[in-house]
Amino acid sequence: MDIYLANPRGFCAGVDLAINIVNLAIKKYGPPIYIKHQIVHNSVVVDDVESRGAITVNTVDEIPVGSVVVFSAHGSPPSDYEKAKKRKLTILDATCPLVTKVHNEAKKYSAEGKKVILVGHKNHQEVIGTSGQAELDLIDDKRPTIPSYKKESEIVILTQTTLSVRDTSNAINKVKNSYPNVTVRNDICYATTNRQSAVESLKNSVDLILVIGANNSSNCNRLKETAIAAGKPAYLISSPEEIKSEWLDGIKKIGITSGASTPESQVNNIVNFLSPENVHQDLKVREDVSFSIPRQLRFLVDK
Repeated sequence: MDIYLANPRGFCAGVDLAINIVNLAIKKYGPPIYIKHQIVHNSVVVDDVESRGAITVNTVDEIPVGSVVVFSAHGSPPSDYEKAKKRKLTILDATCPLVTKVHNEAKKYSAEGKKVILVGHKNHQEVIGTSGQAELDLIDDKRPTIPSYKKESEIVILTQTTLSVRDTSNAINKVKNSYPNVTVRNDICYATTNRQSAVESLKNSVDLILVIGANNSSNCNRLKETAIAAGKPAYLISSPEEIKSEWLDGIKKIGITSGASTPESQVNNIVNFLSPENVHQDLKVREDVSFSIPRQLRFLVDK
């Protein structure tokens, strides 16, 4: 059996930044610190930070008055920040800068009087955060219901950063077919686009594709869908124990990728379990995106 590793895969710059902020917070303040929502959608990462003193909560109201809170990479609505201030919390914002960009777009275009449409998944934490920034209409990328506006309305389309490139394009085209004056922002992040493209590039080399990551990870689920759309059997797993022997019957070449919140250790565990004869990857394909600690959090690293 041969394994073909998709490249790029794994952690994106936003995930690196969020985990770094949590680590710095634990070092500076000591445990416990609190994280509003999972810092990223991956249980291995969550378990790691919790083992060192982080406590993950679903609501700000669960956090004791006067504590330290880190807001997750997915972004949060303004109401969460207001609640945190009322509880006298020390607020450390680990929102991915590319998600913050979408927040700023929502506020800007809404203030200009434009109709704002957000393509995304209802109840996803990123969508909850963006929807709280301004008045907008949410449509699903797979089953878009087009809002009813005046024909001459100026419309701006924003998107969740972790969507299927193909499905989002189809949803956007349906809006554009209904209204003549539509501006589309390019909000699907570089990491999502690159990882879906990497899966596409594997399709002619492998018999099956394994996506390593969490079931609640949007970008991992989109990678699985991308593989299936490319005509390959695909499974989303987080550990070797989830691999079923019948998946591998007659399979000689396996493609492996991982979502933007998946640590490389999870990939290594799968590869080691499969014990391939050869492992192939294109090392010439690299991402060079990184995010510095935001100015307002520089005190975490300044001596």
